[in-house]
Amino acid sequence: MAATTTTTTKSTATRKKKKDEEKDHLHAPYFDAAGERQGEFELPKHIFAETPNTAVMHQAYVRQMANARQGTASTKTRATVSGGGAKPYRQKGTGRARHGSTREPSMKGGANVFGPRPRSYEQRMPKQMRRLALRSALTLKAQDGSVSVIESFGFEEPKTRQARDLMDAIGFDNTTLVVLPAPNLVVSRSFENLAGAKIILARNMNIKDLLTFKYLLLAKDSLELLEENFSKPVRGRKSEAHMIEEEEEAEE
Repeated sequence: MAATTTTTTKSTATRKKKKDEEKDHLHAPYFDAAGERQGEFELPKHIFAETPNTAVMHQAYVRQMANARQGTASTKTRATVSGGGAKPYRQKGTGRARHGSTREPSMKGGANVFGPRPRSYEQRMPKQMRRLALRSALTLKAQDGSVSVIESFGFEEPKTRQARDLMDAIGFDNTTLVVLPAPNLVVSRSFENLAGAKIILARNMNIKDLLTFKYLLLAKDSLELLEENFSKPVRGRKSEAHMIEEEEEAEE
């Protein structure tokens, strides 16, 4: 009986510790349009509190890179290469190896035997796995302290200097992925000349950009879109872990 009680106590303590760590990384720095910190912003739990799945992240990355390939590389075989219709020299009496065409694969200027042909490199992946990969990458970003939230962008006209000053004010010293809720020409033109920055819409979030860029700057309004598009689907029946979590929250 005592051993069972001790095990239960340890399990409760472990869950509480894990929950405290989760709450810590769910609070991201919050900045205004001028780059001044205004406290912290609580990130949506359904997106930034996923258990990272590195295998699915890797699969999603490989899929995206493969799908970006054009697959247009092509070489000619003996049937398609031009020339070589005449026998280069007589069959016997020359002391050389017998040949019937100058376009044989063994000869200079000849055909290619097993060269590349146009093909599709497309890889398919279930939607829920793709979303899991994005949630995993976003969670790792939050755990690393690389996620920041900005209230809005106060650019009246496209100015690269304003974008650079904003990055410096926030404290970004490396590559940055800026996420917008909707297309904004002024903001996009302001950031496009910065070598280490890229503008992307929330609905176009992808695993390659998340793994390529060091920091993630989220417009406040884009968080709702991320939660709407990439959240884990709610099942009709609640899991045991979810019920235990709700009970703990009620006790607190």
